[in-house]
Amino acid sequence: MDLKRVSNEDKLQLCKTYYKAGFLFLPFLWLVNFVWFFREAFTKPSFEQQKQIKTYVIRSLIGTSIWMVVLITWITIFQLKRAEWGETADKISFIIPKGIP
Repeated sequence: MDLKRVSNEDKLQLCKTYYKAGFLFLPFLWLVNFVWFFREAFTKPSFEQQKQIKTYVIRSLIGTSIWMVVLITWITIFQLKRAEWGETADKISFIIPKGIP
């Protein structure tokens, strides 16, 4: 969709929808929301809905950042501790590595 052809009110509604959908364990939508609406929020001349769009864009970036930190932390912990966790780690693994732990 070309945002140039969409009214400012529709941009706000779309930005708000993507932001709320990110709470349904879809943090990728927050990243899309941030990238897609960054110019509308920060580089375009002022318009009535810009302040609200800016709020959703900033919150989307914060949400994406938090999810990335949590995901990287979990991956790191799991990779370092998988062998120590034994059968529990095997049960939550999609692929069980072969060889010496």
